[in-house]
Amino acid sequence: MRSIGSSVFVLVICSLIAMNSGCSSSSSSKASASGGKGAVEVRVAFWGSPDEVNIVNDIIGAWQKSHPEIIVKLDHTPYRGYVDKLLTRIAGRSAPDIICTEVDLFVTFQSKDVLLDLTPFMKANPEFSTKQFYPEIINRFTVDGKLYAIPRDTAPFACVYYNKKLFDEAGVPYPKDDWNLDDLLDKARKLTKTDKDGRVTQYGFYAWAWPNFVYAFGGSMVDDVKNPSKCTLNSGKSIAGLQFYSDLINKYKVHPTSTAMTNLAMGVQGMFMTGRLAMFSSGIWETPGLRKMASLDWDVAMFPKGPGGIRAFGTGGSGYCILKETKNPEAAFEVIKALAGRSGQTMLADTGLAQPAIKDIAQSGHWAFDNKKPKNKSMLDEAMKYVIYEPFHPAWREAKELYINPELDMVFSGKRSVEDAVENFTVKVDRLLKNLGKNGKGE
Repeated sequence: MRSIGSSVFVLVICSLIAMNSGCSSSSSSKASASGGKGAVEVRVAFWGSPDEVNIVNDIIGAWQKSHPEIIVKLDHTPYRGYVDKLLTRIAGRSAPDIICTEVDLFVTFQSKDVLLDLTPFMKANPEFSTKQFYPEIINRFTVDGKLYAIPRDTAPFACVYYNKKLFDEAGVPYPKDDWNLDDLLDKARKLTKTDKDGRVTQYGFYAWAWPNFVYAFGGSMVDDVKNPSKCTLNSGKSIAGLQFYSDLINKYKVHPTSTAMTNLAMGVQGMFMTGRLAMFSSGIWETPGLRKMASLDWDVAMFPKGPGGIRAFGTGGSGYCILKETKNPEAAFEVIKALAGRSGQTMLADTGLAQPAIKDIAQSGHWAFDNKKPKNKSMLDEAMKYVIYEPFHPAWREAKELYINPELDMVFSGKRSVEDAVENFTVKVDRLLKNLGKNGKGE
């Protein structure tokens, strides 16, 4: 599953050590500095690239100086196997106080009834209002009127990165935000090059988020994102979107196959940086890596519109939750305020790593108008109006891994038709959605 796209994310599952404070603020500060009994310990499990780890350490390091009464323990581990490990720790009553969650993994946590309702904490902290955040991600983290995670960043799969040098060499105009899929195909064909033996030496386009094409054609994954009961990838519009994406690979050959990607062994960023790929679609998290190559001239355009001017795409994002078993919920919320509050999100924005979930920071000189590459990242504010989240159902990840992705891999490798693939998995997905209800139990 792609949460924040092709990035590798990390999460640490640790034991909770919490000590109740029985002293005044002044004595707690002294105790904290000396590791005494008055200090409250809050453990935070999170994931991230090395750049992000440094950011989190800096945020907490700065905050800790003025909050010695709370000792923050940051725990960081690979993302792979995160859910199972964390749920095992929760069952064993040895989980951290705070967990960082991605917008899709949040569904699993919430369905297990392990998260603390943060609504009362928000009401008690009016300076930390939900109105500051993009409403789309607040809605994602809200269930039955209760908020279970404080958003830190949002991540629309809305960026098409393009190499200006390759466009200039081919005499192809740069993409603009109002382009469409026909424009994308036209540019990709002009930017794809082959050698005398017919082997592709430069691809025009690459994308991993195939749902973007389904949405652009007016299709959908399920009947209702918030309350899914059936898979709708077998609808005419959904099939048309999948077919367009498949044709980029198999018919027009402007998009590398999975085999070609493996053989090249350099990854999408490597292909882009070395001139083997003119455009690729992803999220804004690719920025720090691309900025390291100073000689590379590049920018982003919004993912193109589909037939009839339809605009929609998937999205990632993350936030922080407090587990119900914490012994220090008030202290934990203070730590979340440091991590996902204005100061923390501003520090995150300055790195270019992620789009802040607080709207005015995302629209400020710390992010959209910082005059750093990509120059057109301000379009991500507009992009938030068109995001579509993955279905809110605990069985959806399993449905994709067991049934949907294996069939579509056959389609995208040219071994199966779209129609056959969706026919093969739709009934199975519907059965899984029905048998494993929203609470993770059979219906």
